[in-house]
Amino acid sequence: MRITVETTVAAPIDQVWRAYTTPADIMAWNAASDDWHTTKATVDLREGGLFSSRMEAKDGSMGFDFAGTFTTIGEHKLIEYSFGDRKAEVEFVPGAKGVVVRVVFDGEPTHSVEQQQGGWQAILDNFARHVQAKQKTS
Repeated sequence: MRITVETTVAAPIDQVWRAYTTPADIMAWNAASDDWHTTKATVDLREGGLFSSRMEAKDGSMGFDFAGTFTTIGEHKLIEYSFGDRKAEVEFVPGAKGVVVRVVFDGEPTHSVEQQQGGWQAILDNFARHVQAKQKTS
């Protein structure tokens, strides 16, 4: 089962790309809700390179690592990666209103499609807000 989420980020492609692939930025936007945060992120942005993010509840009650391997890097266009036995693709499509960021990923059987789509969409919405807020302050 493939699940798709997307958002439009009103910022130039180089800023969108940098925020998606820079550990400090990832730690700022990578959470599905205000009671979670990313405490650590690493990115080796090359084909065969590894990435990881540590996501934790702010109250310390739980956390998990999200990690994988980049399989395709097309700068400012496409990132493909595998995580466990699942895969995901992230497309960056510049347009008149900004950059459309579309993530297509393999779902997993533990949570409903709606839960997975909602969580990934919330993270992507945080990403768009982060990039746009950063652009206003620069």
